[in-house]
Amino acid sequence: MRPIRVLIAKPGLDGHDRGAKVIARALRDAGMEVIYTGLRQTPEQIVAAAVQEDADVVGLSILSGAHNYLFPRVVDLMKKQGADDVLIIGGGVIPEDDIPGLKKEGIAEIFTPGTTTTQMIDFIKSNLKRTVN
Repeated sequence: MRPIRVLIAKPGLDGHDRGAKVIARALRDAGMEVIYTGLRQTPEQIVAAAVQEDADVVGLSILSGAHNYLFPRVVDLMKKQGADDVLIIGGGVIPEDDIPGLKKEGIAEIFTPGTTTTQMIDFIKSNLKRTVN
């Protein structure tokens, strides 16, 4: 059985990725294969990488406040690529009032500051859309 493949991406103009790197390390320590795309990625770059890497999960990390545009754009582009079986999650500094709208747009879960890495790992394992063989 191959490990769960998770692509971690920083969409938009954020210049801070410490949190994304902490998450990436925790997921790797939990036995997942993690691909980190780096800072300042466009939705198009994120989707291209997710498809190329055959990711099971895309984790979007944002602090800039552009989540209401960038997250749904990634979901839309993933659908257009036929990759709507990929679990898409988000995290960062996201106001509670924005979370229901993001979930309606196709983000499976939003992890805000204070979420433990164990909670994220458990969510990913419990909510994969693909069978990992």
